Amino acid sequence: MANKGNKKRRQFSLEEKMKVVEAVDSGKRKGDVAKEFGITPSTLSTFLKDRAKFEEKVREASVGPQRKRMRNALYDDIDKAVFAWFQEIHAKNILVTGSVIRKKALNLANMLGYDNFQASVGWLNRFRDRHGIALKAVCREDSDRLMNGLGIDKVNEWHAGEIIKLIADYSPDDIFNADETGVFFQLLPQHTLAAKGDHCRGGKKAKQRLTALFCCNASGTEKMRPLIVGRSANPHCLKNVHSLPCDYRANQWAWMTQDLFNEWLMQVDARMKRAERRILLLIDNCSAHNTLPRLERIQVGYLPSNCTAVLQPLNLGIIHTMKVLYRSHLLKQILLKLHSSEDQEVDIRQAIDMIAAAWWSVKQSTVVRCWQKAGIIPVELADSDAEAASSESEVAIEKLWRSVALATCVPSEINFQDFVTADDDLIISQELIDTEIIPGMEAGENTDEAGSEEEGEASLLQQPKITITEAISSVQKLRQFLSTCVGVPDAVFGQLNGIDEYLMRKVTQTLVDSKITDFLQTK
Repeated sequence: MANKGNKKRRQFSLEEKMKVVEAVDSGKRKGDVAKEFGITPSTLSTFLKDRAKFEEKVREASVGPQRKRMRNALYDDIDKAVFAWFQEIHAKNILVTGSVIRKKALNLANMLGYDNFQASVGWLNRFRDRHGIALKAVCREDSDRLMNGLGIDKVNEWHAGEIIKLIADYSPDDIFNADETGVFFQLLPQHTLAAKGDHCRGGKKAKQRLTALFCCNASGTEKMRPLIVGRSANPHCLKNVHSLPCDYRANQWAWMTQDLFNEWLMQVDARMKRAERRILLLIDNCSAHNTLPRLERIQVGYLPSNCTAVLQPLNLGIIHTMKVLYRSHLLKQILLKLHSSEDQEVDIRQAIDMIAAAWWSVKQSTVVRCWQKAGIIPVELADSDAEAASSESEVAIEKLWRSVALATCVPSEINFQDFVTADDDLIISQELIDTEIIPGMEAGENTDEAGSEEEGEASLLQQPKITITEAISSVQKLRQFLSTCVGVPDAVFGQLNGIDEYLMRKVTQTLVDSKITDFLQTK
């Protein structure tokens, strides 16, 4: 009896508990699972009952996976504030010591109004255990090397080691890269100089910007739907709009946030699960990417910090090509409106359509070339036909630029490339500072609050709703117009046929459904 009373009670880490739950989910009998992990049926039932808590902790990364207890800190708001700061610092690959964390904790505690808080060594150890943080001693030389940038040595090391391991089990079709970029969607050529180098942390220009997330695979065979983040949740131009060529979300600053990125990740993961695929996703370590949800079908690989300019395929020409195509679409719109004396500005709906059209128009050869430039897939012979077509396109765009620039009095020192790259320096995700961390602890996170529907839309008229009959009539008019043109490609007529078939199916189904409804109402 004495031995039984002194028997030490076993404690399970969060990781071990999740393994038990996953074993039951895989279809194993509960009795067999209990025997396999050496637990009683009542303990198993407790794990299953608390699974929602475990999953939430894993998803939010608020505790380390080896953590065995989930008690909250005594000063919970200080703990959350310090951890939010630590995540931001960690994402930038900046090394911090325990003393630095203690000093930051005292600073944040003072801002929160706590005078008696002691950032003791004991508090630091408990903070580390709560969040699964390992602090390592680093010699001065290594610290200086990391703080000053890892340079070419880090790039070569990644090419020779880590990336080979990451891609070993995946084909180019299943290796993806995702990245965000900012877009001044209403930028006119004559305002290029004023926008150049603007980070746009807020103010009036925040209403004129979007953040776009793009994702494509290494073979160039698959480009995912873009995710566009705006400032207005319900702009007038999207009223009665139920289908877009992208996903649209909104928040106060039109930035990418952890919540939005994780929502997108979960949707991709679910899609891959339905398709029974497993993919590798390469991303940078910006603040929106540093706390990921639990994923089943996506393995995430982080690109080395300070090296994305030479290692991230989307940064090596894919996003730039999209912007070239978007700006050329915008120039064509401006040229047409100049002749009709219309307002040159575009609304969010038009911008979304043009961004999506530009993205889908990026050629497979361009995508593959950028992945090769990143050193992730082997370099093959260049496609001379694609390069010749690209050269012809550049000449046509340059002519278009000169026409618009002349008509809108653009300064002679501004060229088309300046117009394309004017928003390259836009901030695409929130960068936390102490004064932004504290309001989040006191009043809850507010970065996902969107602007009102009127903001940025006041000068743009609401578009009237188009009926399906009017849409079909427009397709017929397009047919008549194209029949008068010379040399129209067959593909254009094919696309028009596809639109026509879709509209006819829709109107036929509507008529059939209404007849059935009428019949049921008479019974």
